Amino acid sequence: QKTAYEIRNCDWSSDVCSSNLVLNRFYMAIRVVDVRRAMTLLYRGCAEVITIEDDQYSNYDFDNWCELSELHSLEKQPGEDYIKTPTRELQVPRIIRLVLYDRVPKSTVRFNRKTLFARDNHRCQYCGQARPMSQLSLDHVVPRSQGGKTTWENVVCSCVNCNSKKGGRTPVQAGMKLLTNPIRPAANPGISITLKDPRYKSWKTFLSPASVS
Repeated sequence: QKTAYEIRNCDWSSDVCSSNLVLNRFYMAIRVVDVRRAMTLLYRGCAEVITIEDDQYSNYDFDNWCELSELHSLEKQPGEDYIKTPTRELQVPRIIRLVLYDRVPKSTVRFNRKTLFARDNHRCQYCGQARPMSQLSLDHVVPRSQGGKTTWENVVCSCVNCNSKKGGRTPVQAGMKLLTNPIRPAANPGISITLKDPRYKSWKTFLSPASVS
């Protein structure tokens, strides 16, 4: 029997960073959420799990997914992730479908820290070093004090040291050079990075060519 107790008391420690592709009811990809959000939507009956095998879709509600998870957990396969509840193990889904949501996904990529860092591969665009998000900042190529705007074409990922060195100057004024010219991504760069993980190969069925490339 499904209960809120099962979901509230899951051990999220190892899988909280796992990602789920969310589809609307017309099977169009609309966003990516973490496994905690996906399982909550599934438990509430707002979503169902979608799996693909031999080009065939299978749909599972919460109860059916629990039964399938119990069966799969007896002989776990490479690439499968599980979360533990007080009474069972639940397999982490890769794709969920919202059963009532019918809005069409937006064609533009939202500008924020997460997507910009993903576009630049979490790498400082001045020194080239990859850093964790806590050690990165956003840098306006043309500073706002000089009329620069907060746009995809004028903001880059920068480490704290390079950002401090550049200050309120342009790269030319600071004697620094950009590794790449900033551009507006055609698709969510975070999804492109996730697709490099073989666990998410099933996502490609529902994504545009720009996301998959």
